Amino acid sequence: MLKKRLRSFYYAFRGIAWLLLTQPNARIHLVATAVVVTAGFYFRVSPQEWALLVFAMSAVWVAEAFNTALEFLTDLVSPGYHELAGKAKDVAAGAVLLAAIGAVVIAGIVFGPKISP
Repeated sequence: MLKKRLRSFYYAFRGIAWLLLTQPNARIHLVATAVVVTAGFYFRVSPQEWALLVFAMSAVWVAEAFNTALEFLTDLVSPGYHELAGKAKDVAAGAVLLAAIGAVVIAGIVFGPKISP
């Protein structure tokens, strides 16, 4: 049983690697995450603010991962063009955009007062 659990972690980390290796937007999210974490340390955000920032960053990463998984699966089951496949991909991409907008709003709430006098 322990071997199966360890193998599941291997597969999960492999999935994260595929996400970073194949998706340019994931690499943008990685840079944004690094900027937010650096800013958080620089501005000494509170534990509550860290919780908001981590939630926002996690939401973006989860949305991006699900979007990528849906794109891979859609390409498998619908290699040719199909209107519904395109709609599925568009909605998944929209979910990432919504998460990213929410993250920017949270960053503005946390960092705005620290940046402006």
